[in-house]
Amino acid sequence: MGIRSDLEENFDFEIIDEFLDHYAMMVESMEVMILDLSKPNMYERSVNELFRVFHNIKSASGYLKIIPMNKLAAFVEDELESLRQKKPPVSDETTDWLLNISDMFAVWNDDLRQNNKLGKIKYSLLKIPDLEK
Repeated sequence: MGIRSDLEENFDFEIIDEFLDHYAMMVESMEVMILDLSKPNMYERSVNELFRVFHNIKSASGYLKIIPMNKLAAFVEDELESLRQKKPPVSDETTDWLLNISDMFAVWNDDLRQNNKLGKIKYSLLKIPDLEK
């Protein structure tokens, strides 16, 4: 059995379907927001939107008990809170890190759609770039 089957055993199909639709939209929007962090006029809006995206993923995945997704979303949300206090632009290292995070969530989106078990978190994603650069 895959992740979707596991979810459907414990939750209503409509809840799962709604989560998958919203999650896919959030994952699709991440890359543009991340790239916009390098634009001073877009920084504040983008960092706040990214924070909301990861907060929503954290909340929904926690409710659905999708533990790896929940943990990574919480981890990234904490780092985005730090970025909210920083002046633009972010470093290339931070942008690359966030793009790699986005890729991990995209892999999970595919896993969910195909009813596969979620791929494991890449440990390189847990190395936080120096946000002071």
